[in-house]
Amino acid sequence: MTAFDEMSAAPAGNGVRPPYQAYKRWLDAVPADLLARRRLEADLLFRRLGITFAVYGEGGDTERLIPFDMVPRILAAKEWRRLRRGLKQRVRALNAFLHDVYHEQAILKSGTIPADLILRNTQYTAAMRGIAVAGDIYTHIAGIDVVRTAEDQFYVLEDNCRTPSGVSYMLENREAMMRLFPDLFAAVRVAPVGHYPDALLQTLRENAPAGCPGEPTVALLTPGVYNSAYFEHVFLAEQMGIELVEGSDLVVKDDVVYMRMVGGLKRVDVIYRRLDDAFLDPYAFRKDSMIGVPGLFGAYKAGNVTLANAVGTGVADDKSIYPYVPDMIRFYLGEEPLLANVPTYVLRRQEDLEYTLDHLDELVVKEVHGSGGYGMLVGPKATKEEIAAFRGRIMADPAAYIAQPTLALSTCPTFVGEGIAPRHVDLRPFVLCGRAMRVVPGGLTRVALREGSLVVNSSQGGGTKDTWVLEDDAAQDIAAGEDD
Repeated sequence: MTAFDEMSAAPAGNGVRPPYQAYKRWLDAVPADLLARRRLEADLLFRRLGITFAVYGEGGDTERLIPFDMVPRILAAKEWRRLRRGLKQRVRALNAFLHDVYHEQAILKSGTIPADLILRNTQYTAAMRGIAVAGDIYTHIAGIDVVRTAEDQFYVLEDNCRTPSGVSYMLENREAMMRLFPDLFAAVRVAPVGHYPDALLQTLRENAPAGCPGEPTVALLTPGVYNSAYFEHVFLAEQMGIELVEGSDLVVKDDVVYMRMVGGLKRVDVIYRRLDDAFLDPYAFRKDSMIGVPGLFGAYKAGNVTLANAVGTGVADDKSIYPYVPDMIRFYLGEEPLLANVPTYVLRRQEDLEYTLDHLDELVVKEVHGSGGYGMLVGPKATKEEIAAFRGRIMADPAAYIAQPTLALSTCPTFVGEGIAPRHVDLRPFVLCGRAMRVVPGGLTRVALREGSLVVNSSQGGGTKDTWVLEDDAAQDIAAGEDD
């Protein structure tokens, strides 16, 4: 299966596609050893800034430098506009779905989605039934994973509606590129991404509870220094100019949330929370949580604080729900999906199960609650023993899995040991939902650095790239990340 080469004019590589032409001219003109020297500088820069991620369960040092590739992934303005429209449509439908399943449940009553798939889902939070949230917005920050296939089509691979991570790497990758290659940015008009923290803060403030007195106070709630994304929590709080707090820094009185400050208590109106539902409030969820805030859910139910993202959003990004998102778009918006799903076999269906078991060596099989590239089988890359073991896991609980064809993910030029070579990539754009929907141009491109690998997760050998959306005279709105 031949992958779409995003730099070349054809899979055979006989030419350069328009988005890459200015970059290719620059690349041909610079000294051959420039990228190697710049990579050493980039490693030093990332170490000095502490741009790391944590890997658990492998022993040794869990803090690792995020692998960064200096060859950008480049999208034309026209490609981005098409992608952005589809992202906004999808997130509108996901928010409508979340409101519905916690209120009228019209989509379940219609039979469009099996009711038991929602109501018995471990990610469905029954305590959210009937609770009004500000603006009826549940997923304020969504990260939608998108792949490009051999047919030069964009497909949504996964929806991240709970606490999507990675935006700090998007911002730091751009900062690093601008430091390392200032002459390149003078030659190529690239839409900026540096305004993302301002857009995020504006979005959070727009979602403050009704009747919030004065300018809303926003805080970022982190599980603490041992969380794998702690670097991002610190980074975003600093960039937005808000307080980074842990559960012990907050207190609830009379269903109002306050944070402890040197001068006393200060009311908090919006909490950008980066810990899971189960640990938010020991009174409402896990009683053994030491990182949550006692009484927080009560304040939330009373409408005195906004949690972003809302409690219970996990049911929208569960992989068992993913196959039904196109139906959600039709049901709630009355529109055809602008971005297609990857064809998916739902193994709770007998015919899909039988087909998958007969074709395990051809398919990618995923746990519906899995993440990070774990709990999955990549059939074409698996051994007979691995396939046999996974077959047993599937047969023991078919409903816990979905399967998809092995996609030929597009490739981008990547600086590796032997020079510049194609490597497979995906893209996570970030969609912000407030009074307006905002999509900062680009997103986080993740790259599978190992030759032939389709696994882009940093915990399994993947890295990241700067994502460029080219500006043109008809697309000035892209630079601001505003509505169409």
